[in-house]
Amino acid sequence: MFSLSWKLTLATFIEVPLIAISQKIYNTRYEKLSKEVQDSIAQANDAAGECVAAIRTVRSFNTEQTEARHYDDRLMDTHNLKTRRDTVRAVYLLIRRVVSLGIQFLMLYYGRQLIKGGEMSTGNLVSFILYQEDMGSYVRTLVYIYGNMLNSVGAAAKVFEYLDRKPQVSTEGDLQPETLQGHVQFQDLTFSYPTRPDRPALQGLSLELKPGHMTALVGSSGGGKSTCVSLLERFYQPQEGEILLDGQPLHRYQHKYLHSKVAMVGQEPVLFSGSIRDNIAYGLEDCPLERVQDAARRVNAHGFISQLEHGYDTDVGERGSQLSGGQKQRIAIARALIREPQVLILDEVTSSLDTESEHMIQQALASCPSQTLLVIAHRLKTVEKADQIVVIDKGAVLERGTHQELMARQGSYYKLTERLFSEKN
Repeated sequence: MFSLSWKLTLATFIEVPLIAISQKIYNTRYEKLSKEVQDSIAQANDAAGECVAAIRTVRSFNTEQTEARHYDDRLMDTHNLKTRRDTVRAVYLLIRRVVSLGIQFLMLYYGRQLIKGGEMSTGNLVSFILYQEDMGSYVRTLVYIYGNMLNSVGAAAKVFEYLDRKPQVSTEGDLQPETLQGHVQFQDLTFSYPTRPDRPALQGLSLELKPGHMTALVGSSGGGKSTCVSLLERFYQPQEGEILLDGQPLHRYQHKYLHSKVAMVGQEPVLFSGSIRDNIAYGLEDCPLERVQDAARRVNAHGFISQLEHGYDTDVGERGSQLSGGQKQRIAIARALIREPQVLILDEVTSSLDTESEHMIQQALASCPSQTLLVIAHRLKTVEKADQIVVIDKGAVLERGTHQELMARQGSYYKLTERLFSEKN
C-alpha cells in the first residue's frame, strides 16, 4: 500500500485515532454493562433457587404468584440490561462501519485527485482499494474477536473476584502434634462481626473446656453462644484475646489438622447431593462401608437407612430434601462421630430428634470419655447432664457451675430453667 501511494496510505491512517477513541469508550461501557448483566442473571437464579428450596413455605402462604412476579421482574431487569448492552455494541459497530465507509469515500475522492494530477494511475488506485479492503477485513475480524472476549469479561470478572479474595482468617499455621488432649481455653475474647462492627458479640469472655468433660452453653438467643462456636471453628478471628488449644494459640495449628480434630454439628444440618454413604464419610478418603455403618448405628440411623431401597447408596437429594429433619440430623451427627474428633461441638442437635435417638446419641457420646464436648441446647434433659453449665448473655459469662450448683444459687440459670419449664407446661 505504501509503495502504491504514500499519500493515500497516510490518509487511511486517519481511521486509527477515530477507531481508537470509539473503542475506548465502547470498552468501558460494554464491560460495565456485561458485569451488570451477569449480576442480574445471578440475582434471578438466586430468586428461583430460594423459591424452589422453600416451596412448601411458598405454597403454605399461597405466594406462588407473588414469587412468580418477583422472578419475572428479575428476568425483565436482565432483559433490559441485555438490550442496553446490545444497543451499545450495535452503535459501536455502526460507528465503525460509518468510519470505514467514510475512509473509502475519502480514498476514492483523494485518489481521483491524484489521478487528475498524474501522480497515480487508475489501476494503482483499484489495487490500493483492494489491498485496503483486504487489510480492513482482518482488522474487523480482530475487532469481532475482541468484542466476543469483552462479552465474557463480565462473567470472568465475577469469578476472579471470588478467586482473588484473600481470607481474613489466616490458614498458615503448621502445628500438627501427634497427640491432642482437647483442652480449650477462651481467654478474654472480644469480637464483633464485620457487618456489625459497632455491636460486640462477645465482650471479655473467658471460658475453659476440659478433656473428658461436657460443657453446655445456655442463654437467650443472640447472647453469643453460636459466636463462641464460630470462633472455635476459626470462621472468624477475635479482635481481642485468643483461644488456646492444649496451650497453643488456635491460629498456630495447621488448617487441615485442626478441622480433623475439631468437628461441629449445626442446628440446621447440611447434606450434599449424593448417597448417604458419601455424606457420612464426607472428607474421608477410601472410608470402608463397615466404618460408615458403625457410625450410623451409634446415632440410631442404621435402621431407617437399611429400610431404604438402595440402603447406604440412597441419594439424599439436594440439601437432603429426600430425608426428614430428624434423619438429616442423625446423618450429620454420624458424619462428625466417624472422624473421631478430640473436640466435638453440638449446636442444638437434639431439637429434631425423637427420645430414642437422643438417648442413643448420648450413649455414643458417653463412649468417648476423653473427648471434649461443647453443647448448645435448650432441652433441660440435655443440659442437666453437663459437667459444666455456662450461662452467656450479651457476650459475657453470667455464671457457671453444675446444674445443682446453679439451681441452688437461684440466679440467671435458675430463672432460665423456670421460664423454660413454664413454656413447656
